[in-house]
Order: sequence, then structure tokens, then C-alpha cells
Amino acid sequence: MLKIRLVVLLGLLAVGGLVAAALVSPWYWGAAVPLLLALLVAVHDLVQRRHSVLRNYPLLGHLRFALEALRPELQQYFIERNFDGRPFDRDTRSIVYERAKGTAAEEPFGTELDLYRAGSEYLTPSMAPRAVPDGPPRVRIGGPACTQPYDMALLNVSAMSFGSLSANAVLALNTGAQLGGFAHDTGEGGLSEYHLQPGGDLVWEIGTGYFGCRTDDGGFDEGQFADKAAHEQVKCVSLKISQGAKPGIGGVLPGAKVNAEIARVRGVPQGETVASPPFHRVYSTPRELVRFLGRMRELADGKPVGFKLCVGSRREFLAVCKAMLAEGAAPDFIIVDGAEGGTGAAPLEFADNVGLPLGEGLMTVHNALVGVGLRNQIRIGASGKVATGSDLVKRLLQGADYTNAARAMMFAIGCIQAQRCHTNTCPVGVATQDARRGRAVDVEDKSRRVHRYQRATVKSALQIMASMGVDDPQGLRPHMLLQRVDAHTVRSYAELHEWLTPGQLLVSVPDSWATDWQTADPDRFTH
Repeated sequence: MLKIRLVVLLGLLAVGGLVAAALVSPWYWGAAVPLLLALLVAVHDLVQRRHSVLRNYPLLGHLRFALEALRPELQQYFIERNFDGRPFDRDTRSIVYERAKGTAAEEPFGTELDLYRAGSEYLTPSMAPRAVPDGPPRVRIGGPACTQPYDMALLNVSAMSFGSLSANAVLALNTGAQLGGFAHDTGEGGLSEYHLQPGGDLVWEIGTGYFGCRTDDGGFDEGQFADKAAHEQVKCVSLKISQGAKPGIGGVLPGAKVNAEIARVRGVPQGETVASPPFHRVYSTPRELVRFLGRMRELADGKPVGFKLCVGSRREFLAVCKAMLAEGAAPDFIIVDGAEGGTGAAPLEFADNVGLPLGEGLMTVHNALVGVGLRNQIRIGASGKVATGSDLVKRLLQGADYTNAARAMMFAIGCIQAQRCHTNTCPVGVATQDARRGRAVDVEDKSRRVHRYQRATVKSALQIMASMGVDDPQGLRPHMLLQRVDAHTVRSYAELHEWLTPGQLLVSVPDSWATDWQTADPDRFTH
């Protein structure tokens, strides 16, 4: 057999090299040693039982593993085109990099996109464009029960935990937020010194693990929550129900990764494995959820309180809306996280198949709140693959009041989309707890890049809106966004999707909403 002949040949060459090195010249050791090592590898490949390809193709089979390891880099740098890379294409990444550096994010010669492809979307310019506003607008977060409202920027840093990101990455993001006057979501990993030290505005996110406000048995600790929510930098508090990339999944942090610093921030024992369940202990029904949000606002001394979710069942969200009406209480904001959103690690089946994309999720939440007459009290944030000014404008058209970006902010501090976030070997020191790698993130430089990127992207969004004849986001309407349905048909979002009128679900329920509305129960989550 060929593989046996290969091993015999290597053996003969290795023996010949050893003899020549001993009898003729020491220079032959340069050939004998590599041949001997190759022989040992080939013999090992033959007798090992783990990899079939190596048993059949000793030594040569390692070429397959080498090419597989290089495949992502070869794909990104040599194969993919500017506009078809995933999750973010090269054009989008380049825009973020250029804006973060403060250089002109402009391209010559026109678009490379096929604008006649089904699914293409077009924002509609006006024959009477407006002047770009001098300053970016802010969004007031705070309903009737909120005593400390917050003015949110149009683009903010989305939820990323310390533990997922390095200390320097968190410092750079929050310093950038402080420089630009926008908000930084902490993620569910707790409120760390790296979030607090720079002085940027914070949205403190609480997940199912209640990290930072956790009892010894993993429950919610009201005292710890109230103490930390009182921080001047904590402007809003968000209860995380689910995440776009992996809705309905808890998490496990191995004990080996729970060092003293992580343990202190998350309020867990050092060296012990920590599990975040897929569900919350603090509520089990829509009514209990609404009541708990109200309790969080009381403990936070009237600061804005909301929740984040990846939308799934419209019936369940309507049940929450009914609970709001029944209780006479509502959150101050809701963050809709799209299924295309990012994560440090998630099962591929969940990332690819579970949850609604951001557009559909936004329109579901927006219409439900409009239909029950609560939209004017509750602000909607949008997160999930927001990176450019046009992304921002489209999300506002689909029902959002403001947007959050995570991976785009990572690009601004140096992320190269290596997609090694779950391995602790991030090559640029952003998504790692390896202190040596984390030192690569220069906080002073990267924080300025975050600031420049956010400022330039909001400016781009305002320029696009001005070209559409709109000088305020409130003037955007669904008919201003078109979508190509097929080669010969283009429809506006006003035509493609149903848009409810204020209070419509309380007076005359449309047939398309009737079943979900009638079966939505404020005392039970029914999928």
C-alpha cells in the first residue's frame, strides 16, 4: 500500500541520513533529523485512531488540517469580494475603520452592488432636501413614572460584558462614550471598575445570573442592586430577557476562568463554575415581569428601566402589553435585539435559526405598542448589525427611536473579525482575558477612535435624512424605504407591512392580529 511505502521510504532515508552524518559529514544531520521526525510522525499517524484521514494518508494528511486552519484568513483576504463577506463585509468594515481613524470614508466610481437583486432596499431622496442639523438630536428616555429621565444618543455602545471583552477594550469603549456623550451598555457581566473609571454614561444590564446584584444562591439582591444603580454614571437599567444570537440559552462560565477580578465584579465565588439559567427567577408571567420592572425603577430611585429581548412569539409580547395596561405601568424603554446580532459564543443552530431578525422584531414591537396606545411612553432601541449611517436610518424607519452597536464598536477599537472571540486568543486583544494580548489595545488611541466613529456615523445618518427631506428622525415614515420584491416590482415598507394606528388593538383589531391578540394572556406566557 502507498502509506506503507511512504513510511518505508522515510525510514530508509532517515537511516541513510544518520549513517551519512556519522560516517561522512556532520552536515548530513540537517537532513537526517527532519527525516527522522517525519518518520516518527508518519508512524504515529498510522497507529493513532482519532483521525481517519491520517491513518490513510500519514504525514500528507496534515496538509488538510493546515489548510483548514488557514481557510478563514484565505477567505477574508484573498477570496471574498468587498460586498459579500459575512458577518460584516469588507466595505462595511472599511467604513468603520476609516471613520474611526478620522479619514474620509469615500469610494470612487460608484456602487458595486446589484441594485436589481430581489431584496435590495432603497432610501428615497427628496427633490427638496433639508440642511443638515447643527447638532445631533437626542431621545428622551423616561415615561410618566420615571423621575430621572435620560437623553439618549442616536448611536450607542451595545451590550458587551467585561469578561467577554478585555479590560482595556472596556476602558476604551467607555472613554469613547465619555468623549462623545453617548451611552455604553455594560452587558450582563456586571458593573466593573473599567466601566466606571472613565466616567462615561452607562446602561447597566442585568441578566439571568444577576451578576453584580446576586445572592449567594443565585437570586436577585435588591440591596446590592440599589447601591450600584445609585452610581452617578448609571443612567438607565436594562433587564436582559434574551439575546439575538442565542435567545433562550443560559450560559456557563467555567471555574478556571473565574479569577479574583471576575469573581469580584460578578459577585460569585472565585474558582467555581457559574451557571446563568435560561430563565429569570424574578418573574414567570407577563404581569410579574411588568411589576418587577416597576420595582427595579423604585430601587433605582426613578431612573429609566427597560428590558431587552430577541422577538419570537408576537402573542407573548402582546401578553406583556396587556399586562402593562392591566397594571397601569410600563417600562421606559425596550431594546429589540435582532437574530443577526453578535455574541462571543453561541450554538450555530441558534445563531442561524432562532429568533426574528431586527427589522421584523422592530416592526412587531413598534406596532404592538402603537396598537395598545403606549408607544408615546416607551422608547425603542435597536441592536443587531448596526454599523453605518444607512443602517441607522433604516432602523429608525422600521420603528426604533435609537440604535446600539457592538461589533462595529469593536471594529473601531481594532477588531479584525478573526472570529476567535470564544478561544481567548483574540489576535488584537479585544475579546480576551489574556492580559498579554489585552495590552495591544491602547486605551487613549482607541477611545478617540470610538468617539470619531460614533460622531461620523451619526453625522452620516443626519446627512441621509436631510437628503430625504427630513431634519428630525420623527419625520421618517415607512413609505420612505423601498424594497425590490422581484426583477420588476418595487414596494415601499408602507405597502409591504401592516402599520397599526394608535389604540387600534383596543378598538378594532385587524384580522391579521386577531388570533394573537385574543389568545394573549397577561397572566401566562403562551407561545
